[in-house]
Amino acid sequence: MVILALKLLLAHVIGDFVFQPEKWVKSKEKKKHKSPYLYWHIFIHFIALEIVLQFNITYWLGVLIIIVSHYIIDLLKLNLRKKINYRWLFLWDQLAHLLVMGIVVYIYEPFQVELSNLFSPKILLFVISVLLVTVVSSIVMKVIISKWEIKSSSNKKSLEDAGKYIGIIERLLIFVFIITNNWSSIGFLLAAKSIFRFGDLTNSDDRKLTEYILIGTLLSFGFAIIIGLSYRYFLEMI
Repeated sequence: MVILALKLLLAHVIGDFVFQPEKWVKSKEKKKHKSPYLYWHIFIHFIALEIVLQFNITYWLGVLIIIVSHYIIDLLKLNLRKKINYRWLFLWDQLAHLLVMGIVVYIYEPFQVELSNLFSPKILLFVISVLLVTVVSSIVMKVIISKWEIKSSSNKKSLEDAGKYIGIIERLLIFVFIITNNWSSIGFLLAAKSIFRFGDLTNSDDRKLTEYILIGTLLSFGFAIIIGLSYRYFLEMI
């Protein structure tokens, strides 16, 4: 089952990412089903599937299901592009392809998914910890630092919500470093962030902004470390 799933996934990666030039993507977005590159794209998928499956005639039905469904899913994505946020559209597009591959794997090598395993104590602890280190920490930090309203004197604009996402990724990395007992990487991450922030701090003559950035950094690292250590502590108790 795993081998077949990996083969189908490899073919998908080859067809959807490796051998799909930007020129093809733009042509499909503009001309939709009239674009010849849409059919070249489907053909590349077919060739990739046949190669990874070693031209085994046994899988003819699976190949047919994947190719037809891929065409339909891509066509839907192209027509919904202006109606749905592209990031979400891309996500649902990839999930739909993965679901079809899962169905094909099930057809040839039936497997069972034990839903009860998804609610095991270890899985629940991990999900709770990830939510705490991402969403919950962001909200708590926002509440804490809302005491200070800082307006930078710089005219340079930053990306929308960039700080929020940087903080989430930062805490996730620290969480992973802690649960894998890789403490030295946390120091490397802190040093790297300090280097990138050095320009903001030195170019600013506003001491409040400097203190604001330091408070945010210390809170972010602190929450991630506490949650990571708590995860390891409770994991040993399960």
